[in-house]
Amino acid sequence: MTASKKILLVLLPLFTLFVGWEIGINQSTVSGIERSGLSQAGSGTVVTGDPAKEVDLSLFWQVWRLLQQRYIAPGDLKLQPMLYGAISGMVRGVGDPFTVFMPPKENKDFHSTLQGTLEGIGAELTVKDGLVTVVSALKGSPAARAGVEAGDVIVKIDGAPIGTIPLDQVVDRIRGPKGTTVALVLMRKGSPAPLTMSIVREKIIVPTVESKILTLPSGQLGYVALNEFGDSSMQEIRTALASFKGKPIKGLILDLRYNGGGYLDGAVELASMFVEKGTIVTVQNRGGALDPHPASGSPLLPTIPLAILINQGTASASEIVAGALQDFHRATIIGMKSFGKGTVQEVIDLPGGSSLRVTIARWLTPNGKNLGKEGVRPDIALERDPGELANGKDSQLQAATDWLLFKKNDAKTASGSSVSSANLGK
Repeated sequence: MTASKKILLVLLPLFTLFVGWEIGINQSTVSGIERSGLSQAGSGTVVTGDPAKEVDLSLFWQVWRLLQQRYIAPGDLKLQPMLYGAISGMVRGVGDPFTVFMPPKENKDFHSTLQGTLEGIGAELTVKDGLVTVVSALKGSPAARAGVEAGDVIVKIDGAPIGTIPLDQVVDRIRGPKGTTVALVLMRKGSPAPLTMSIVREKIIVPTVESKILTLPSGQLGYVALNEFGDSSMQEIRTALASFKGKPIKGLILDLRYNGGGYLDGAVELASMFVEKGTIVTVQNRGGALDPHPASGSPLLPTIPLAILINQGTASASEIVAGALQDFHRATIIGMKSFGKGTVQEVIDLPGGSSLRVTIARWLTPNGKNLGKEGVRPDIALERDPGELANGKDSQLQAATDWLLFKKNDAKTASGSSVSSANLGK
């Protein structure tokens, strides 16, 4: 087998209706299948080094040959899709929703996500409790404009129930050329009846960083929204924070809502901008070995009052940042409990343009919390009313301004200090 490229990940590998979230920390070269300790015996038995775990693969080949010999329309047998389907089924059999085989098109779309240019409806999906669930609708996306919300469960696509089909097939049904329409039926907590939405697919350009100075009667605050940890995100963040220097801002709001992850080294770099020292995150590898990732030691704003906004769509790399700064008592966390994604994936590119994304480790906060089990719990818990978005209001952002300007931990503010999404230039 030819050499393949390896990327270590700590992200929430969700499928956006164009691809998925991932988070890489480095690249190196690995050689063939031997690196995993597997070899194939002539009898069809896979040898793992442990006799109790040897598996006879002759059944697979028997079924493969029977299809070639007996299927009514042999000319319709497409061998490459059959092979990809077999591999996908094997990987799904592991039972880990974050360990996934990606055929070439899906792998290509996946890598496009980190570059911020996508096509689809702009919703990010995962499987939760056996149901295809929306984690977030990207800001300004067709899904967001149609009213898709985090926590919605997709039950039908273009009138057809999705049943128990795999997530990648759900994504394939929803994806399509820009300008075309897909009809979704969603179940929403608290809604007495299913919701039906027709959404026109578009080309989506995801802005990784949005920043602004909020000018309020009681003072100025810096605001930075990080939508994903992409290729250029950290440089964009540094540019935004540098623009605040010399300005009379009284604090900074870091908005990580609906941020599903990105590069791990980006998460460490971002947290390092606000702390002098300490371990940002510890990766616990297979076998229990611990790999700490310390702060860089060169913070940009080590003392500025800091509030971080999170919600149920905050996951993986963004949870690393929020969890670390919370453990360091460096920031006040405001919003809703985060998604709770605490494992590390490795993406290995395979011949033909496909890849394998496999869980290889978990990560822990500075205080040793496994956020895959707990998530990040906000210091000030506040759920955003679904109707706020349409009205240009944001109670979570309002609570952050209250905290920074008045050290108040509720959603009420002094007269005249109201903040809306319009104030942020969104």
